[in-house]
Amino acid sequence: MLGLSVGKFMFESFITLRQCRVLCKPSPPAVLSKTINQKTFLDTQKYGLAKAYFSLGRGVWFAAVQYLYLRYDILSKFWQFSGYLLLRWAPTHSASSVAQSSATLAAPYHSSIIQSSLFSVIYLLFSMLEGILPQVYYTFVVEQSFGFNKQTVAGFISDQVKTFFISSTIFATGAAGFSYIMSKAGDRFALYLGFGAFALRTLVITIYPVFILPMFYKLSPLEGKELKESIVGLTTKLSFPLTKLYVADGSSRSTHSNAIFFGLPWQKNILVFDTLIQEMEPKQVTAVIAHELGHWKHGHTAYLSALQQLDLFYSFGLFSLVYNNPHLYYTFGFKEQPAIAGFLLFCQILVPISSVHQLVNNVFSRRYEYQADAFAKSMGFGSELSTALINLNKNNLSTIDADHIYSSYHHSHPLLAERLAALQLD
Repeated sequence: MLGLSVGKFMFESFITLRQCRVLCKPSPPAVLSKTINQKTFLDTQKYGLAKAYFSLGRGVWFAAVQYLYLRYDILSKFWQFSGYLLLRWAPTHSASSVAQSSATLAAPYHSSIIQSSLFSVIYLLFSMLEGILPQVYYTFVVEQSFGFNKQTVAGFISDQVKTFFISSTIFATGAAGFSYIMSKAGDRFALYLGFGAFALRTLVITIYPVFILPMFYKLSPLEGKELKESIVGLTTKLSFPLTKLYVADGSSRSTHSNAIFFGLPWQKNILVFDTLIQEMEPKQVTAVIAHELGHWKHGHTAYLSALQQLDLFYSFGLFSLVYNNPHLYYTFGFKEQPAIAGFLLFCQILVPISSVHQLVNNVFSRRYEYQADAFAKSMGFGSELSTALINLNKNNLSTIDADHIYSSYHHSHPLLAERLAALQLD
């Protein structure tokens, strides 16, 4: 298992070093020489190099953490600690759970549902803590040095605390459902786990705009008359089920800009970051929205969600072949066979498969970006979208040139020159 993680780290480091060579080029591709000036190109290269070096350092950090997890059986210690907490807080339930586990050792999934939830929260806490140092460096050194970060230390800490409590609620719910299904569904648990994951995902999508998003951004109705009428007119023309049109104060955290839509199939919301409105003319912002609506019109979000759901069914199905193997647990210090821990360990074995999935997802995603661009052009926003893409690239210092292997593995969007060429506006 450690060899798989090291192999992935080595491969990702190799292609990042290939990208560093591209980021040392002194001039932009010829097709962009009239679109991107030399200063902007050099700033983009410096920003790309800073992120690449950070990626290499972060890779070393997480490889070391992964080694410690496996070398010292950290997951089994998390499970033991969750059992200690359960014994301390609910001794009666814990005793009955232990008795049940002892009586049904051949069925390892009869572990305590509450203990599984506690275990998942402990695992989440340490996962967040191990990522804090790289995140602090990226936010307050890399992003700060290029003028992107606008977040204060207090705001950063507040976001981390809120993220933990929201994520722990979702993790604990998922772990409880996982353990319950494992204890009740018998040999068909993989199918029920897939449907359970779909139900939890739908719940999160439902509550996201109502409870989660307002905890991180101040949301307000779009006020600009010209822009509002343009966007609403476009959604009406396309019969897009628009429920609310928000502006988020993204500038309170970063100068990066974007626009997204989210929600259930019959109830959609559009969110525009205030930085996008500040940097572009109304027609260009509408062109960006037209691109996003192209994703909806072509069903891209639904296709990608379905692909991710199939991936979950596939993973649960593979897990059903090994979950009862005691070596999966005992090798990493477990005296019991808790299914939730077994699944986390099994996910480490799937590291090579996850990398292949990432490549496949990028192939689909890049194709969908071209289709969304073409849709915006068909709606009469070709010129505006071209200008918007150039402005987004300049303002965000997005990668202009890339090594083809690195781009295939990491980039879910085509490069600027590729998109402009597809729009036939370069």
